[in-house]
Amino acid sequence: MRNDSRLSRMLHVLLHMARHDGPMTSDAIARMLGTNPVVVRRTMAGLRDAGYVRSEKGHGGGWAIATDLASVSLLDVHRAVGGPRLFAIGNEHPNADCAVEKVVNAAVEGALREAEALLVARLGAVSLAELARSFDARCNPPD
Repeated sequence: MRNDSRLSRMLHVLLHMARHDGPMTSDAIARMLGTNPVVVRRTMAGLRDAGYVRSEKGHGGGWAIATDLASVSLLDVHRAVGGPRLFAIGNEHPNADCAVEKVVNAAVEGALREAEALLVARLGAVSLAELARSFDARCNPPD
């Protein structure tokens, strides 16, 4: 799984798990994501270590939600799956010798810090429960 898609893919998985009766196997999750079950297990291990999911062994086992969705933010999931920096752009030469490059680097770094702070705040403000409610509303519109 590419780092830039890890958060959205794991949010996708967690919402399916929240609406699924019983545990989901790594194989089933891998088919849903179009990836390998080993990659799923490796990624889910971060969510398990954070206490958001649990793994159940044996027949009928698999991955299951282990916490209240309202207590987990999108930022929590990003951190649990070892998400990279939120913005992968930045300075090619952070310790540039050229004065022009230093000025450009300072401007870009400042903008990226501000944008990342806004994104972190937004991801921290949205819970998995809110995503689940939005999903439910979309799939079950009022009559």
